[in-house]
Amino acid sequence: MTLPPERRTAIALAYGANDTAPRVVAKGYGLLAETIVRTAHEHGLYVHESPELVSLLMQVDLDQRIPAQLYQAVAELLAWLYKLEAGRGGHPPPLPPGVSASGIPTGVSPAASTPPSNALDAPSAEPRAR
Repeated sequence: MTLPPERRTAIALAYGANDTAPRVVAKGYGLLAETIVRTAHEHGLYVHESPELVSLLMQVDLDQRIPAQLYQAVAELLAWLYKLEAGRGGHPPPLPPGVSASGIPTGVSPAASTPPSNALDAPSAEPRAR
């Protein structure tokens, strides 16, 4: 028995200096997911593949802030982007209050993480070039 290929999913987060937490600004499956990823690339935004995080964030309604349970994972992602931008000589976005450039929120012990993005995407079953 052959399983059908997984549908690609993608989600985009926004986080401004005055926001209390990142919020979901786009999410979708299939063609919409491809459009989210393509648009992120066209605007010079980083795309990070994290199927587990995407799966959790897909449960958040559009224009809603992420739940507190995901703060650490998303803070690590934002801190990674901050370091990446700083290393390229760009102007990194502001970090959330209480998050250091190490990626660990104040008062939270370090946890294992994967390198993190502005748009997150879960790849389909087919390999593709990045």
